[in-house]
Amino acid sequence: MSRLSARLLLLAAFCAALLAGPAGPARAEALETPGREVILVDLSTDTILFEKNADELMVPSSMTKLMTLYILFEKLAKGAISMEDTLPVSEKAWRMGGSKMFVHVGSRVSVSDLLRGIIVQSGNDACIVVAEGLASTEEAFAAQMTVKGKEIGLKSSTFRNASGWPDPQHRMTARDLATLAERIIKEFPQYYPLFAETSFTYSDITQANRDPLLGVVPGADGLKTGHTDEGGYGLVGSAIRDGRRLLLVINGLTSTQERAHESARIIEWGFREFQTYTMAKKGDVLAEASVWQGEEETVPLTVAADADVTLRRVDRARMVVKAVYDGPVPAPIAAGDPIAHLEISAPDMPMITVPLVAAASVERQGVFGRIITSLRYLVSGEAG
Repeated sequence: MSRLSARLLLLAAFCAALLAGPAGPARAEALETPGREVILVDLSTDTILFEKNADELMVPSSMTKLMTLYILFEKLAKGAISMEDTLPVSEKAWRMGGSKMFVHVGSRVSVSDLLRGIIVQSGNDACIVVAEGLASTEEAFAAQMTVKGKEIGLKSSTFRNASGWPDPQHRMTARDLATLAERIIKEFPQYYPLFAETSFTYSDITQANRDPLLGVVPGADGLKTGHTDEGGYGLVGSAIRDGRRLLLVINGLTSTQERAHESARIIEWGFREFQTYTMAKKGDVLAEASVWQGEEETVPLTVAADADVTLRRVDRARMVVKAVYDGPVPAPIAAGDPIAHLEISAPDMPMITVPLVAAASVERQGVFGRIITSLRYLVSGEAG
């Protein structure tokens, strides 16, 4: 069967409606950044808006702590541990250098405080308390982090500790960090508001959240900064506006000032240059596909769910939408069967595909009908 363009019905109409209204600036702003590894994703449609070296292994520094938090969130959600539970502080945790929560050796710290100590204060000591409390040793916990990472789609991440402390084998990619952050946001909405807390006091020491987007970029609400000499300054940051959530991972910057400026600039660029459009709603008949040996000659096509796509505003006026399928489609066909897909393209954007399904069922013809259809095809070459 050949690859054919489906006969368009309402497709032209909804494209015309989509194109009505302002088309945006004449050309989109080109994005350049000193960030060494970067990825920007619109989570509302899982669309990558920008990437640079997103699959290069890099030093994740304290952004590692998102994996430690993921495991702790998962245990909390399953009821294996509670916010009120306390974990003991070892000498190793107490002696840990770098950013600290300032836990006291021999004391016990509540999970609630440890979460804030990791998220707000970026406490390396708090990470060790969690690791030892959940897996006896930090090394065993790091092995669990690597295994869990593979389970949730972190294809290139290897963990050697719970905090991101420098280790030559401790590596992640920007894409893996984006995957991890997205899972935290979507799987643990009950805990995600912790990332927006701007300060936390423990041991009579108040520390501010290091996230430079909080209180500066409208809608910013997390997630985690990182810094080591080798990795540079990095951020996993997110902001939500009008139902659109953007997620940014950036690393390899030279200072806190550059991190603050670049992360805010790239987030704003994503909201400004791109928009999410509803291409079709569930039940809209967008095209018809020819049917082979069916009681009906065609089957209407629709989307299984409302189809939203994120595009550059300037690409909206240059967009080409085509319904494509291999046909004719043999009967019987059940409503909801995948039949075709929309191809959405524009000169400066990658192809977007949206699945199309049968909007109605089509029964197979009886024996006599199938004979007539076959004879018609032999005589005229027309299937139906």
